[in-house]
Amino acid sequence: MASFVSLDSLDGTTTADAMRRALATPGCAASACGSAAGPGDLPAAVWDRIKDHPCYSEEAHHWFARMHVAVAPACNIQCHYCNRKFDCANESRPGVVSERLTPAQARRKVVTVANEVPQLSVLGIAGPGDACYDWAKTKATFDLVRNAIPDIKLCLSTNGLALPERVDEIAAMNVDHVTITINMVDPEIGARIYPWIFHEHRRWTGLEASRILHARQMLGLERLVARGILVKINSVLIPGVNDAHLPAVHAAVMARGAFLHNIMPLISDPAHGTHYGLTGQRGPTPAELAAVQDACGGGARLMRHCRQCRADAVGMLGEDRGGEFTMDRIPESVAYDPSARDAYRDVVARERSDHDAARRAAAAVLDEVEAEVPVLVAVATQGGGRVNLHFGKATEFHIYEASTSGVRFAGVRRVEENYCRGGWGEDGYLDRIIAVLAGVEAVLCAKIGACPAQAFEAAGLVVTDAYAQDYVETAVATWFAEARGRRRRAALTA
Repeated sequence: MASFVSLDSLDGTTTADAMRRALATPGCAASACGSAAGPGDLPAAVWDRIKDHPCYSEEAHHWFARMHVAVAPACNIQCHYCNRKFDCANESRPGVVSERLTPAQARRKVVTVANEVPQLSVLGIAGPGDACYDWAKTKATFDLVRNAIPDIKLCLSTNGLALPERVDEIAAMNVDHVTITINMVDPEIGARIYPWIFHEHRRWTGLEASRILHARQMLGLERLVARGILVKINSVLIPGVNDAHLPAVHAAVMARGAFLHNIMPLISDPAHGTHYGLTGQRGPTPAELAAVQDACGGGARLMRHCRQCRADAVGMLGEDRGGEFTMDRIPESVAYDPSARDAYRDVVARERSDHDAARRAAAAVLDEVEAEVPVLVAVATQGGGRVNLHFGKATEFHIYEASTSGVRFAGVRRVEENYCRGGWGEDGYLDRIIAVLAGVEAVLCAKIGACPAQAFEAAGLVVTDAYAQDYVETAVATWFAEARGRRRRAALTA
């Protein structure tokens, strides 16, 4: 199995040089699932806890990877959007796994990944059931991994029903990042999402089930916050069910001290066999998702870069290298070697300094622009916070809002597959990519062929590789300023 980057460089470069090159390789796919807050926006102690966590820090997703281990298959609730029996190796959806692991297998796998993927900073348990309900396996896994890799961050995801009684143990294990999925604070709405729960040795249905779930979720959140544990709330946006209700959910969880709120779209493909998929419940459009996120914003921390990861995901957000680390490829005995991760962090520290300077330069560029209506710009990126991905290789685009007040990350839009497959582009597929990018004014990428460039131009979209390898904020700000300058000059000569 090939390493992410060889530390035994054959061309005379140092380990740090090799790690720096890693930031510009496809394995560094950038992602987005966390707060945009940086070191100047948070207390130092809080920033230190999230700065390397790609799901809790939007900035960290440029540099660091997560890993989920599927050790907790048992679940205590049924959601209308979930079917854990379905698995496709090419699919990214919560609850989906290809291999369920024992705690001992999970330890071997995590150590192997840590040795091969120097970006790894976080180990999470997100099921495929519920980490707090299947607690013995969750706890055993964390204990084994912590003993092997003392500096790895531990986090878990839960529906919250079994959470309140686990808070003391969670705190004792130094698990200081917990995600709770909370889709409602009104049991009437909850009854449309959850057909049943299993609590206190019996099954509950209807309004009573939702009342119990709601009370337990709020209690668990309050207890975690009281123990100083950072809590991220996931909410699934279900059009016609809880879309208008999510601002109330946002207000309730923020009032109880949640650190971050992630509103993500319902996935309801009929092929998945979920209740919603089989009954025709649609997911939201990108515009509908953005509207609800904006309604919940109001200055509070709102996550816009979530990838709705599989329960066995490995790698940077937006990629999944799990297929490289199936158990048949994991050694029976493996020792942890921290050298790769240590060297990578040294490189990231320097790159972050450069990136900060680029952000300041972008702000200076925008200071010279006269007031304009904000526009959306799509960026093809594979990590390091740069415009560094060929258009034809992109399976997702990072969306930034550019205005005279700054460059703001606005979310991620995925496409079904990348345009170039097997070296050939499919013209019909361009129409679907253009539809995904509705409302976007420009696309910045590292390279693009003549045919797709012409198609974008015909659709009224600007596409350019003039900013290849630039930091994203600098590229977006410069394009915005130059485009506005051209527009003003054209108006004067008209």
